[in-house]
Amino acid sequence: MMGERTNEAYIATTKSAEASPVVPESCTKLVFSVEESVGALAKALRAFEKFNVNLLHIESRPSKQSLNKYDFFIDCDNSQGGLDDALKELKTITSDVDVLARVVKQPDVVPWFPHKIQDLDVFANQILSYGSELDADHPGFKDPVYRARRKEFADIAYNYRHGQPIPRVEYTKEEIETWGTIYKELTKLYPTHACQEFNHIFPLLIDNCGFREDNIPQLEDVSNFLKDCTGFTLRPVAGLLSSRDFLAGLAFRVFHSTQYIRHPSVPMYTPEPDVCHELFGHVPLFADEGFAQFSQEIGLASLGAPDEYIAQLATCYWFTVEFGLCRQNGHLKAYGAGLLSSFGELEYCLSGKPEIKAFDPDQTGVQEYPITKFQPVYFTTESFAEAKAKLKAFAKKIPRKYTVRYNAYTSSIEALDNSRQIGNFAAKIKTDVETLEEALKKISHR
Repeated sequence: MMGERTNEAYIATTKSAEASPVVPESCTKLVFSVEESVGALAKALRAFEKFNVNLLHIESRPSKQSLNKYDFFIDCDNSQGGLDDALKELKTITSDVDVLARVVKQPDVVPWFPHKIQDLDVFANQILSYGSELDADHPGFKDPVYRARRKEFADIAYNYRHGQPIPRVEYTKEEIETWGTIYKELTKLYPTHACQEFNHIFPLLIDNCGFREDNIPQLEDVSNFLKDCTGFTLRPVAGLLSSRDFLAGLAFRVFHSTQYIRHPSVPMYTPEPDVCHELFGHVPLFADEGFAQFSQEIGLASLGAPDEYIAQLATCYWFTVEFGLCRQNGHLKAYGAGLLSSFGELEYCLSGKPEIKAFDPDQTGVQEYPITKFQPVYFTTESFAEAKAKLKAFAKKIPRKYTVRYNAYTSSIEALDNSRQIGNFAAKIKTDVETLEEALKKISHR
């Protein structure tokens, strides 16, 4: 689950690869607590919005002082000068407000990024909203049973750590019926509207992961299937992640996935990603190597990138992984998850009504888009390989003093910024080239 955020907390990197946290100038760190109730967090955050205080980072955790409270740790930018007024208003909502620190900006810093796959635990719970917090216009807002169920799913993800099996969920009869309604409608369109790669993989999910009208697949089973196919895995998430954090997961071929299902009153609509969006939309193509490589390239490009480039990469992600189209045999087909999990928009995107443009990261990355209605503009590519090549060319423009690569043997990110690391990488490439030459010789002698 990815949310928009234009500024991030920064951590200075040193030659020893250790990091010490620093944040932008005029940043204030504070903590406040709210009672667990409908819309409580949203009400508190509106105080910052009202006085133009930009939130850089938010992290939540159950309060140690009270069982029915949550503590929220906030980094905020007071460059507009409205923080004092925001704090006054916040204190009318909750008396538990403490300013922890005001931090001065340090020079020569780069945004922190995970170097080991275990580092994903560092930000997995640094969510912008908890999964059980619903807006007033959410279909489940006034349904206490649904909200309690959402909290169950959020708590599972909140307590998850890398290396653990994803907890299995016993879905209710009502939840399975909602899934079944969506399954029946979407599978009618896939043969004519989805890309070839998707239609090749979907039957494999039926055979190997329990994709059926009367069964919601378990994330653990699906994750194991993806790992066997392309090395991608799923990780449950408790709420909305920042763009930077979400994209960083893709660099490790990790997709942060929801586990709950939408409200049964409107099975064909959801205001946020749910397990139907993840399993119908995202999962199938993560089993395709070409698409998996493209997705990982977006993640790798994001590591240590300045904020403005994160915004462009997140927008490229939106118009490709979420709402991308491709041309196959002269016809437009859908490959974006937001299309493949939405019966209405899957029909609409190929109706000839929206504007279609060629994918170009420089242009796509600055295209405005709505999030509550069908897209007026879609971007198309000839192949995932073409999209990856364009993305890699765009990534070369990102001002970084190093190049990053993913080491699949150690599940870690290597920053190639010294001769020793570059030499080791060159040796590996030489070995791979020798293996390739040997294979080619054997084929030529058949």
